[in-house]
Amino acid sequence: MVQKAKILLVDDRPENLLALEAILSALDQTLVRASSGEEALKALLTDDFAVILLDVQMPGMDGFETAAHIKRRERTRDIPIIFLTAINHGPHHTFRGYAAGAVDYISKPFDPWVLRAKVSVFVELYMKNCQLREQASLLRLQLEGSGGRAAGDETKESAGLLAELSARLAAVEEQAEALSKQLSDESTDAAAVATAAHLERKLTGLRRALDALEPGSDGQSAAN
Repeated sequence: MVQKAKILLVDDRPENLLALEAILSALDQTLVRASSGEEALKALLTDDFAVILLDVQMPGMDGFETAAHIKRRERTRDIPIIFLTAINHGPHHTFRGYAAGAVDYISKPFDPWVLRAKVSVFVELYMKNCQLREQASLLRLQLEGSGGRAAGDETKESAGLLAELSARLAAVEEQAEALSKQLSDESTDAAAVATAAHLERKLTGLRRALDALEPGSDGQSAAN
């Protein structure tokens, strides 16, 4: 069973949170509420999120300050943030949102279809990254557990695991390539395109490392 991604919704008004949940429920992911910046930071201490939808105008710690805290933490600095605001103060206000680390800045009332499409892109990228980490973890376990067995058994077991890893990685590579093409064709957010490109580079590195473990391969050439 595929684990669902978590999406953090941050707004001090319950009716806005309800509206966001109604819009995003079609994505069939886990929606987590936070009614303040402080509550959002607390949720981020324990859970991993695919994307954060963050209201700008909140009493106490506003969206800009909350985003600054998120970007300062090593654990959360790479989580995409989409700012939501009821007022448009012009380009300077928008620039402040991007300067705080937002990947997008949407004024209310927003188009539900557009918001859902933007969020779905980051959810998909998050899921691909999770798959990539799983492949890397399996590869690490194979390398760490290779000692202490008979050579024949070890070779057979290693070959089987390498074949399984290669097949899994090929599936992720295919999905990542299709996603990158879709993002490029749609001329979507530059941040999403850059994140997809980063994912493809990681996949390329993992493929080289995996190829280097194949019998008869030259590990040195793959590492270069």
